[in-house]
Amino acid sequence: MLTIESVKQSREVHTYIAWADEMLGSLGYTEHSFAHVTKVAHFARKLLLDLGYPERTAELAWIAGYLHDIGNVVNRYNHAQSGALMAFRVLDHLGAEPDEISAVISAIGNHDEGTAFPVTEIAAALILGDKTDVRRSRVRNRDASTFDIHDRVNYAVEESSAELSEDHKSLILNLKLDTKISPVIDYFEIFLDRMTLCRKAADHLGLSFHLTINGQAQL
Repeated sequence: MLTIESVKQSREVHTYIAWADEMLGSLGYTEHSFAHVTKVAHFARKLLLDLGYPERTAELAWIAGYLHDIGNVVNRYNHAQSGALMAFRVLDHLGAEPDEISAVISAIGNHDEGTAFPVTEIAAALILGDKTDVRRSRVRNRDASTFDIHDRVNYAVEESSAELSEDHKSLILNLKLDTKISPVIDYFEIFLDRMTLCRKAADHLGLSFHLTINGQAQL
């Protein structure tokens, strides 16, 4: 049976993640390596477990989260679809069942905001994990004088957390933003589409989505 460990230990998977991150680094994008995909995977699994979904569904969400960015090794453009096709081959080699392959690749193919939609609970959890991973440590560029808006906004985020409310009716993204580095309006300039997608994903899971920046509700 397909397992989290078999995916983590796959030489193919390790190579694709490393290469995909290197390609994005060449293009000037923020970190998309093991730190990012592991964070997304853990978030997706925990979210579904906390909402009462079966353990196996949560495991498949972890696998989708871990594999979701491998398509960047091909090209940033349409990387969700490239990644879904690559994941099909990887999971088939690992002996996964067709219905579980379908669950994972449909989530991967629908995670990027250009073409994304929360078609399943796994896709919804992946979207939320991916789009709420905003943090200073993802910025590769250490020369602040050459920051673009993406570097500046991510670097300005001193603390971030995405958590369910106590009643499990809302998902709340809390950010502590250094507004001397980046004003709040810059966050919305580059992330508004992502936040809209988070709302759709949360709705699919029966949740409302809220964004709080420096203790003030924004959405």
